[in-house]
Amino acid sequence: MSRLLLLVIVTLSIASCKTTKDSDKSLPLSRAELIIENTIQAHGGDQYDSAHYGFTFRKNAYTFHNNDDQYKYTVVKEKDGIITKDVMHNNGMTREIDGVSIPLTADDQFRYSQGVNSVIYFATLPHKLKDKSVNKKYIGETTIRNKNYDIILITFDEEGGGKDHDDQYHYWINKETKLIDYLAYNYTVNKGGVRFRSAYNTRNVDGIVFQDYINFKAPVGTPLIDLPRLYEANQLTQLSLIETENIKKL
Repeated sequence: MSRLLLLVIVTLSIASCKTTKDSDKSLPLSRAELIIENTIQAHGGDQYDSAHYGFTFRKNAYTFHNNDDQYKYTVVKEKDGIITKDVMHNNGMTREIDGVSIPLTADDQFRYSQGVNSVIYFATLPHKLKDKSVNKKYIGETTIRNKNYDIILITFDEEGGGKDHDDQYHYWINKETKLIDYLAYNYTVNKGGVRFRSAYNTRNVDGIVFQDYINFKAPVGTPLIDLPRLYEANQLTQLSLIETENIKKL
């Protein structure tokens, strides 16, 4: 699964004010940054900084434990009676098979970490949108199914943005609830693709909001800004359900 970013179409005069990275708190927040700050608060806010949860995704058991800038992610998988445990943290990645530590090459660490990070990244949206490598831009507002939304473009710096830093994401933020009701992204690996997700089963588990998503695809090259219109016209193809189950605070 890819990382997150988006497609910039229009700049508003309000966004022409001086923007800032999260590391420089002395500069005023742009409109996009303020919307994302409010969205993070609506989904869980400061509770993300020390969150420790477990959940099931596609029959695999995941946990995440945040301690400010430190984190530890795990996934335990069982196949044919063999149990594999991956642990991802600030200093790298480890793997155990039936309790025995397995040496990993740099390529192995990257590949396995991409898998666990992607699942937890989306399960804990929008927490990671505050990372220093994330660029935010307000690109307008729209109405989807009679509800009003702000549209935020997210892109990543090459440094710190990961291998997929050139992917693009759109987030549609509900003006009333401040929650992410829809998101979309494009990617270039494996011949590329365009995805659109619609949130459902929104629930608050001990202070943090979790959501499931219906995952749709569109033809490669479809502008992300067009996806809500295609969604309302039932012109997107449903691919899968992204369901986070058995969520519990640890």
